[in-house]
Amino acid sequence: MMRSLDMRESVIYQEWRAEALREGLEEGRKEGIQQGIQQGIQQGIQQGEATLVLRMLQKKLGDVPPAFEVQIRTLPAERLEALGEALLEFRSLEDLTAWMTRS
Repeated sequence: MMRSLDMRESVIYQEWRAEALREGLEEGRKEGIQQGIQQGIQQGIQQGEATLVLRMLQKKLGDVPPAFEVQIRTLPAERLEALGEALLEFRSLEDLTAWMTRS
């Protein structure tokens, strides 16, 4: 027991431990930055898809109510893709309203 306490108090052990902690922190930072970049890219892609769907809806149906615009911008990717396909069949805002209430 005393020997392990002495070892932990040694300068070499303290230096080794400090270096290991620095390396661990650096690796964690790099991983965190990479995850942040990936999430940012994914959010950017989804916002681009939402903008495209909204532009298509506006071209096909006219002005989209602001409440729908907010809902569309927060749709998960799968639902946004489904809306992109469904809007090809829409003839009026009522079709969009019906789709949004079903979702």
